[in-house]
Amino acid sequence: MANVLIRDVSDEVVNQFKSIAKKHNRSLQQELKAVLENTVSRSSSDIFRKAAEIRKRLRKKNIFFSDSVQLLRKDRAR
Repeated sequence: MANVLIRDVSDEVVNQFKSIAKKHNRSLQQELKAVLENTVSRSSSDIFRKAAEIRKRLRKKNIFFSDSVQLLRKDRAR
């Protein structure tokens, strides 16, 4: 297996990861490895499928959201 070194990670980020690792009963290294593996294993089609499922559930509850494109354009025009 390969080793990876990441330099210049802020203390705040490291402390947050340590806290998350503790909640999952893992070492910092195990937690970071799990995050990397989970991130890589997700395909964009899985993400889009999950988003579609969430939208479908919200529609059944009559929960709708405005189109964010218009809001972003307005904000960028300022």
